[in-house]
Amino acid sequence: MRAHAVTGGRMELGLRGRTALITGGSKGIGRAAAESLAAEGCDVILVSRTQSALDAAAEEIRARHQVSARAHAADIAVQGAAEELARLFPDIDILVNNAGAIPGGSLQQVDGTTWRNAWQLKVFGYIDICRAFYPLLATRRGVIVNVIGNAAATLDQAYICGVAGNAALEAFTRSLGGAAPADGMRVVGLSPGPVATDRLVTLMRKKAADRFGDPERWGELLSQMPFSRAASPQEIGDMIAFLASSRSGYTSGTIVQIDGGMASRSRAF
Repeated sequence: MRAHAVTGGRMELGLRGRTALITGGSKGIGRAAAESLAAEGCDVILVSRTQSALDAAAEEIRARHQVSARAHAADIAVQGAAEELARLFPDIDILVNNAGAIPGGSLQQVDGTTWRNAWQLKVFGYIDICRAFYPLLATRRGVIVNVIGNAAATLDQAYICGVAGNAALEAFTRSLGGAAPADGMRVVGLSPGPVATDRLVTLMRKKAADRFGDPERWGELLSQMPFSRAASPQEIGDMIAFLASSRSGYTSGTIVQIDGGMASRSRAF
């Protein structure tokens, strides 16, 4: 078997000169994905709602990796935002859907307005972006990576809005990815378990309040995770880069789960 070339401690993924657009790209998993892609020589376009955070992230990526890093503020939940992004950036090769923050809570704790607002960004936002960019990516034999989350597998009733939303996105990704090879492209999903981001702390504080009656005890939940920790953003970012590369060229219509085996346990934390 031919050994993979390694440059600067990283596997050469053949991404140099390609362009990736990452939603939710200023922090967390999106920022880590941008770093991993840029480290492989991929130009990046960062999209989120806050221009100042995007500008800072893009500047750091340019300095660290010597690639083009552009920043564009947009609210994916707003109708028409996806089409505007496709108009502005028609020549991308990789689309990473990552923007979204579905709140925790049981069926009775998450009201209808909160449920709909959360899905407008995480569920319908992904669908709108895919619809806008799919025909453009098909002309470039491109790749879509949908970052979803393992709630569809854990079925945690204390995160029921996310369970249902992620299940919908997994089915959407499988359906779209099954047909994508006929158009010369690929669509894959990545479902992380808990990842060490600010968003995780918010969710864990809610769970600690429900379980212990005290949100400040959220740190106690770490010991109940696989390996007694959450995944690092970089572990997820590196997998996104791999899935977007030709090293994963026969992967489409499937969901890759990275959760330390959490979905095989009876509860998330």
